Parts: sequence; structure tokens; C-alpha cells
Amino acid sequence: MKAIRIALWALIAAFAVVLGWLTYEWQMTENEIAAKPYGVPFELVDQSGAPITEAAFQGRPSALFFGFTHCPEVCPTTLYELDGWLKQVDPDGDRINAYFITVDPERDTPELLGNYVAGVTDRVTGISGPPEKIAEVVKGFNIYAKKVPIDAADPEGDYTMDHTASVFLLDAQGRFKSTIAWGENPETAVSKLENLL
Repeated sequence: MKAIRIALWALIAAFAVVLGWLTYEWQMTENEIAAKPYGVPFELVDQSGAPITEAAFQGRPSALFFGFTHCPEVCPTTLYELDGWLKQVDPDGDRINAYFITVDPERDTPELLGNYVAGVTDRVTGISGPPEKIAEVVKGFNIYAKKVPIDAADPEGDYTMDHTASVFLLDAQGRFKSTIAWGENPETAVSKLENLL
């Protein structure tokens, strides 16, 4: 009986050591992830056709929004709201960068994207590129984006895009800090941008 109790206590001690080690490793991994820039490296083009990489998300805090120019409501509304929030928090436009990254590169050429963004704001830069490279960025930034046919009977016809509708906020090192959700209270959104600074 004494041998069984000793074996049980040894088993419990071994379990505690393993659990402690796993907890330590999980916390270290979480801290390492938090210390790295968010997303993945990329080589795309901005709305003027100039090359742009993930380095654009460093040096100043950034607000990123993923969307598409044929979006009926969410994208134009978000761009309009983001423009207003940025004007409150960063009136001179020299403290926060903002980007609109297409999830529909088949239609969103740099020129079309530039005209679309400029029709709403001068505070946001559009980003596009080849479909395969945009797909890598969408996946690397953990964005949901899916092409949805407007007419289910014609899957090759006109389509819309379902996509993540949050604005991602990154610090000056490109690290993820928070999001502004679709429909978020404007005061909360402004507060999040102020906290980013």
C-alpha cells in the first residue's frame, strides 16, 4: 500500500512538472509572437503602382482595413468613418498611417483602387497586387475573405466578397495592438487610435 502511495505521489509530481513546463513554453511562445510584427512579409503595389512591402507598417502606428471596391456598404462606410477618426486623432496626418488592402485583386487594379479610396479620403493608401500574393497576405494576416457568386445558378458570373470587416491597429514596430470592429462606437474607435499613439 505504501509503495502505491509513493508511486501516485511521484506521478502527481511528474504531472505538475510537465504542466509547469507546458505553461512556461506557452507563455514564452505568446510573448515571442507579441514581440514580432503582425502578418507576413509581402511585395505588393500601392494605388499609384509603386512597390510596397510590410516595411510600410513600421516607423509609425498603422491602421489596416481589408476590403474591395465593389463593396456595397461595409468598405465605403469604414473608409469614411476611419477618415473622420484619423482627422480627430491625427489632424496633421503625420502620426498614423492607414491602408486599404484589397481582397479582390482580380478587379481592384491599383488605378481603380486609388480612384475609389480618393473618392472617400486622402488619409488612406490603397494596396493591391497579383491574386496569389494577395491570397498570401490575406492568409498571413488571418483575414477571412471568400468570393460569393451573386447568382448561385451562375457561379462564374458576377460576385461579391465576404470578408473580415475590422480595422487592424498596429504599433510603430508593426505589432498587433487591437481592432476596431464594424459598427464600433465612434468614441471607442477614437480612443483606440489615441491609445495607439
